[in-house]
Amino acid sequence: MAQNDKFDRKRLKALGEKYYDQMYETHIGLTGLYASAKDAFYDAISLANELGLKDESKALEDRLHHVKAVFRSQFS
Repeated sequence: MAQNDKFDRKRLKALGEKYYDQMYETHIGLTGLYASAKDAFYDAISLANELGLKDESKALEDRLHHVKAVFRSQFS
């Protein structure tokens, strides 16, 4: 596994978490933040799958499902 791949996965996950946190801090542009969070998690999941990291991919998918559930229950 290349060091850059590990960095990219961590960066993408952190980006998803950042957008998720910002959803609580603002209601302006909330839909855009939600879309950005989902995109970052989808990219991280895709990269983890490409690298054969099934456990990490599953953990990221679980987190994405949580983000979606929170958005739907609290912001929709």
